[in-house]
Amino acid sequence: MSVLELALQGLAVFGFILFFVLWLMHFMSIIYVRLHLHKKRSEVKQPFMQLAGVSLLKPLKGVDPNLISNLETFFTLDYPKYEILLCVQDQDDPAVDVCKKLLGKYPNVDARLFIGGKKVGINPKINNLMPGYEGAKYGLVWICDSGIRVKPDTLTDMTNQMTEKVGLVHGLPYVADRQGFAATLEQVYFGTSHPRSYISANVTGIKCVTGMSCLMRKDVLDQAGGLVAFAQYIAEDYFMAKAIADRGWKFSMATQVAMQNSGSYSIGQFQSRMIRWTKLRINMLPGTVLEPVSECFLASLIIGWAAHYVFRWDMMVFFMCHCLAWFIFDYIQLTGVQGGPLCFSKLDFAVAWFIRESMAVQIFLSALWDPTISWRTGRYRLRCGGTAEEILDV
Repeated sequence: MSVLELALQGLAVFGFILFFVLWLMHFMSIIYVRLHLHKKRSEVKQPFMQLAGVSLLKPLKGVDPNLISNLETFFTLDYPKYEILLCVQDQDDPAVDVCKKLLGKYPNVDARLFIGGKKVGINPKINNLMPGYEGAKYGLVWICDSGIRVKPDTLTDMTNQMTEKVGLVHGLPYVADRQGFAATLEQVYFGTSHPRSYISANVTGIKCVTGMSCLMRKDVLDQAGGLVAFAQYIAEDYFMAKAIADRGWKFSMATQVAMQNSGSYSIGQFQSRMIRWTKLRINMLPGTVLEPVSECFLASLIIGWAAHYVFRWDMMVFFMCHCLAWFIFDYIQLTGVQGGPLCFSKLDFAVAWFIRESMAVQIFLSALWDPTISWRTGRYRLRCGGTAEEILDV
């Protein structure tokens, strides 16, 4: 048997393994969404008035059209004991006026504004949050991005997941209903490809967490060195989760999604965000180089070739059927994550799905091309292992 034949057989085996793994991920994520998300718990894990106190850390920079409405949902939470710690880096930031307006509107809510931050590393989000973290008075800290909106019972849902052996509760990232094709594109991504990998990882014991909405035990973070210990990383959420897991704590996912509701969005912003996230994963987890084969079109080509090589099936017919099945399962996944009717048509979904899938390989190659990222107001050069250095303009 020649080397070429061995290589072809190996590729065929890889194709069938890929088929099994990817469709297992499809089924796991769809079943998990149907059984876990948007479910009202019949049993209350602890009496409402005995729920643990929570310090909400809110990093803010700049203002978009939805900022004040998003922030206001945190001032109207139905929760017995929590504080809101609003953190703004610059005195001249327009977010300061938004915070002051809400502080005046809700004087009975325990909320404070911290301006100026504290430089402890290269991560601007950590630097901004430091004064709030140092002033937090409760044992649970909830770090939640500025673009997130919540329901009155969101915090109750999260603390009910914080059982005795759980050290971190996180929400599955999703996107609120908004107008325009760019909004549809984001919603399709966060309702299909993203939850498939995110949920599958968590179900199989792989710690996969995004920092958009995370409730954590403060004493565990302090054992790891506090927020300062993560200021050398851009992807601080990954390393905070890793530090908590390394200390033997479990993770739990909230039944409500982490609802992103940014008022500023475009196809270009979405693409830039995906490239930045991919760059971070490549530098933290070398296995990320295999990500393209988990996307529909490339995976369908590889699996279709394997089916042709072994069974002599028509490769293009198999490719089209496989993509159609993937498309249908993604739609089922999306409706489950949405938890209600979609705000766009099936045709809009089909167009957004096709464009998103077509962008996947290009996004990956763009991430490989340039190891630097732009985030907030800075530019950073990523290093292997997840650390980074700021690029200063001379």
